[in-house]
This record gives sequence, structure tokens and C-alpha cells, in this order.
Amino acid sequence: MKKIINGSKYDTDTAKKLGEWTNGERYGDFNYCEEALYRTKAGRYFIHGGGGAMTKYAVSSGNNSWSGGEKILPMSREAAMEWAEEKLEAEEYEAIFEVTENGNEQLNITVSAAVKSRLWERAEQKKVTVSALVLEALEEYLK
Repeated sequence: MKKIINGSKYDTDTAKKLGEWTNGERYGDFNYCEEALYRTKAGRYFIHGGGGAMTKYAVSSGNNSWSGGEKILPMSREAAMEWAEEKLEAEEYEAIFEVTENGNEQLNITVSAAVKSRLWERAEQKKVTVSALVLEALEEYLK
């Protein structure tokens, strides 16, 4: 399914499927519901969900009638983490999101090859990890 929402493209064919969930009802049942969490190449998260006539994915078919349907629901990273925490097993969650016990969070950034090379060189010179080097620089910059 492909949808443009608020100027952003959400496409289940090109986004990475991170996890999926079903409510356990039989497919075709009015209460059947399934959802999959995706991340686009631009880093946006969304749910592609579908379900029967008695789910939040139902669509009106006229004359007070409802049928099953499907939707794409964009969400923030925090909402995606909440969804995954609720719907997925711990191992699946950990494969998607960095889990730490010290309160730190993972931050993914894109840098040029030249900057990456310089970061690695400087970290090696200072005998620290690249993460420690970047964190030190950010903390100094954000003072």
C-alpha cells in the first residue's frame, strides 16, 4: 500500500518492515486485526494495519454497513517504540530499538565519508570510542 500523508510518502513496498502483530482472531472474522510497523528510508515510522468490519480499520460501505479495510498511520519514533513495546516480544523490540540500562538512547546520524574517517582517527588518537568522542563534543557544544 502506498499513501501520501502531509506531503510525505509511506509505501509498504519500499519501507522496511520492522515487526508485525495480529490479535489472534481468525482471518476474515469481523474482529480480525493485523498491524505491521515500518520505517521509511527517511526514518519516518508508520503502521500499516488492516482488519474486519468491527475494528478501527473498518470502512463504511453505505446504508449503515461496514466492511474490512486497511490504513497507513504515520507515527513518531516514540509512538513506534510504545507500539513495539506493547505488541512485540522483547527480542523483536531489541532488534529494532537500542535498549540500554543506563538511560542513554541511540541516535543515528549520517555524515560524509571524510567526517567519518576523521572521527575514527580522532577517537583512535584519544583512545576512546567514536560514541564517547561525539558525546563529548555534543556536550561541549550544547553548554
